[in-house]
Amino acid sequence: MQPITLRKALPQDALCLAALGIQVFLDTYATEGIRDAIAQEALESFSPERLSKVIARPGTLITLAEIGDHLIGFAQVAMNSNHERITSPRAGELQRLYLQERFTGQGIGCRLLEAAEQQARLDGASLLWATVWAGNDRALAFYPRQGYEHFGSQPYTFQDETHENQLFGKFL
Repeated sequence: MQPITLRKALPQDALCLAALGIQVFLDTYATEGIRDAIAQEALESFSPERLSKVIARPGTLITLAEIGDHLIGFAQVAMNSNHERITSPRAGELQRLYLQERFTGQGIGCRLLEAAEQQARLDGASLLWATVWAGNDRALAFYPRQGYEHFGSQPYTFQDETHENQLFGKFL
C-alpha cells in the first residue's frame, strides 16, 4: 500500500468530501436500510456546497487522509464549540472522524485523531470533545483507547428524530 498523507482540506476538495461523507454516514447510520430521515440528513449534511462553506469557515479545520490522490478519510474540528457539559473555556469539537470501511483497523483513524488534537491544541484548545452515536460500537470503544473520558449520554436530534449519543472528551 502507498503511504498515507494528511493535509488540510481545500475548497476544491468539497466534491470528494461530500461523496466520502455520504458513504461513511450511510455505512454507519443506515444499519437497517435507508429511510427518508437518513437520506435527507446525508444529502443536506454532505452537499458539496455546504462542505465548501465548512472548509472556508474560520475556526474549522478539516484534515484529509489520502493514499495517492484518493481521499480515504477526514477529521473535522470546530474551535470554540460550546456544549452544556463542557466547562473548559476554549474547547474544540471533533465534529467528524470519518474513514472508509476498508481502511479501518490500520491506524489511520488514530493518525487523523492525533492531527485533530494537535491542531486544536495549536489553536488554543484545552479540551477536545466529541459525541458518538450509541449504536456505533467501534467508535464507542475507540475513543477511550485514545485517552478520551466518557462524560455521559447526550441526545442528538436530526430530521425530527432523536437518537442517543455518548459524549467523550480529552484534555490536551
